[in-house]
Amino acid sequence: MKRFDYYPGHMAKTKRELKEKLKWADIVYEVVDARGPVSTRNADLDGLVGKKPRFILMNKADLANKEEVDRFASFFASEGLKALPLQADSKASIRRILPATETYLEELSGPKTPKHRTFRPFRALVVGIPNVGKSTIINRLVEKRVTAVGDTPNITRHLQVVRIHDKLELIDSPGVLWPKIASEATGLKLALLGALKDHLIPKDEVVIHGFKLLKERYPEAFRKRYDLESIDMETVALFDAIGRRMGCIQKGGGIDYDRGMDRFLHDFRHKKFGRIMVETVEDL
Repeated sequence: MKRFDYYPGHMAKTKRELKEKLKWADIVYEVVDARGPVSTRNADLDGLVGKKPRFILMNKADLANKEEVDRFASFFASEGLKALPLQADSKASIRRILPATETYLEELSGPKTPKHRTFRPFRALVVGIPNVGKSTIINRLVEKRVTAVGDTPNITRHLQVVRIHDKLELIDSPGVLWPKIASEATGLKLALLGALKDHLIPKDEVVIHGFKLLKERYPEAFRKRYDLESIDMETVALFDAIGRRMGCIQKGGGIDYDRGMDRFLHDFRHKKFGRIMVETVEDL
């Protein structure tokens, strides 16, 4: 398992920054990939965020199975967390965040505005592991309608706050927050989704895991994508068949496995098999 224990040294600094900024946030937006809503969370956040109100933003919901995403939203609700499926590259989807947050905070505190917020909008801190779309969400929220509040008086000299709406301010993000990968299964899920850099886990292992998942849960979509008569074959034979269908042929007629694996991972990450999940509620 040690090869999956990727935990960069800058995490200690990131945690200190996160703790400082959490003091001034009214709510935390935790961004996850809707195709793997649990695996793409960072368990460290539970201890860091504590009882601070938290909104799970299930990004890339357009790539995921809608019924499963809804079930995960119910699962998070059973854990005392609010979840909102969304699509970061859709303005209409991003516009749902503010009213949903207002409703959520009102549910927590009642209709009366908390005393500490009578003079300002609520402040949100956006967190999440790399490649789940955190930066895209921030950029979409900010757009061109921003007012840089800058070093806010009475808080801290180095806290940057950006006003994006008369009801919402964003606290500058403390950078990436990598997960401490708990298991090989979680590492493979993260790698399949592109949340881990491809060199961190052997690519053939990631692709084989993808083959297995598709054969078990989405066999017809898998077969149709590569126009195969059957996918009921050994892994190497399946590699060869898919490689030939994708035209990944070397000089001399052999299969270019490296190019074939890259093509497969691109297909997996870009909805070429339809709306899929790398985990379900039952898996938990």
